[in-house]
Amino acid sequence: MIATLWRFRVRPQASAAFEQAYGPRGDWARLFARAEGYAGTELLKLEGEPAHYLTLDRWQSLQHFERAKALLAIDYAALDRRCEAYTSEETWLGTYGIVE
Repeated sequence: MIATLWRFRVRPQASAAFEQAYGPRGDWARLFARAEGYAGTELLKLEGEPAHYLTLDRWQSLQHFERAKALLAIDYAALDRRCEAYTSEETWLGTYGIVE
């Protein structure tokens, strides 16, 4: 199992829309659910810093994640463009193996 991590700084007026899009049942999770090997999303909010979030998307394997990126590329790009309005900063933190 692997996890992909992103860090976001969210515009204050966009917090509700961001949480709706990036939460475990949000737009991104529904998109990823169309791909084999997707195992869920977690949205984390930094305590004391309401504009700072992490997303953690779980995949069965790196291969599943790579195939999903290829399969969903067009819809991913469209959703990413729409969600840019919610954030002032977006940082890719990498792909991590989940220790079980």
